Amino acid sequence: MPNHVKAAHRNSLIGIPLGDIAGVGPEIVVMALAQPAIYETARPLVIGEISALRRALRITGLNNMEIQVVADPAEGRYQPGCIDLVDLSNIDARWAPFGQAQAEAGRAAHEFIVKAVELCQAGQIDALATTPINKEAFKAAGIRDIGHTELLGRLTGTADPLTLFQVFNLKVFFLSRHVSLAGAIRLVTRKRVLDYLQRCAGALKSLGMSRTRLAVAGLNPHCGEHGLFGHQEMRELEPAIADARALGLDVVGPIAADSVFHLAREGAFDAVLSLYHDQGHIATKMVDFYRTIAITIGLPFIRTSVDHGTAFNLAGSGQANPLSMVEAIRLAAAYAPNYQEVANSD
Repeated sequence: MPNHVKAAHRNSLIGIPLGDIAGVGPEIVVMALAQPAIYETARPLVIGEISALRRALRITGLNNMEIQVVADPAEGRYQPGCIDLVDLSNIDARWAPFGQAQAEAGRAAHEFIVKAVELCQAGQIDALATTPINKEAFKAAGIRDIGHTELLGRLTGTADPLTLFQVFNLKVFFLSRHVSLAGAIRLVTRKRVLDYLQRCAGALKSLGMSRTRLAVAGLNPHCGEHGLFGHQEMRELEPAIADARALGLDVVGPIAADSVFHLAREGAFDAVLSLYHDQGHIATKMVDFYRTIAITIGLPFIRTSVDHGTAFNLAGSGQANPLSMVEAIRLAAAYAPNYQEVANSD
């Protein structure tokens, strides 16, 4: 972690909703919690269902791990070899086959998240590190939220939370998320970009960063070449960046997307504002797919997440890679203390 980020507090209590149990979520959770190093910086608490955890332990060969069911987070042991679980008893893993989008799994995953948010809002846990859900399973269960971010925003009354991706020292914000490419281009406006630059600078401070130099990625090839390949840079991005500088923000750009992420990785900037979903996703995941972590900022609590899906093709095989889950828990624990301090001071 860069040296201008404040030192992490130890032992933040991190809630881990189990996600869609027909996917790899339970497996990556038990494999992550089998690593003693997790407990050096976090107290992980699973919010889920015991039969799904037991199935994951069998599949991964981690039968020596104990599951302790707790009614209250304060009852947890939080030590290696023991998984502390808030058991909702809301689905039987025997009737949730792997690799299939199914309404019951979607409903259960939704309930895991709702319970985890309740615990966060009650001050019983410090942050969330979420596991994959399946959008088709959500839809089959009648849940209208398209993903975690939208659901968490609704549950907490947070309008348009920020999404930040982090892989090593590379941090990337997103001007838009789950919209079509044509829709994303329409969202590249002077007003929206300025609003996001202000919010991104504040978000970096909430993570404990003392320096908040932002770069804005270009939208068109070569940033439009002064209008030859597109006008958004001249008409929208450059004025927004000038507005941000006038407000005292340290912002540069627009910088061509084929170089801005590399420059940020080398330390030239503290974060990049990506203008659409795939622009930033490709940049971060090519650095290290498994270590790319999604962070949701603007909620009353910090939320990190693995940045991969339910991986139905791997579910039940014990072959899923738990590294993203490990990183999500680690970053949640690292950022939670400062984030809570800033949130409580507002």
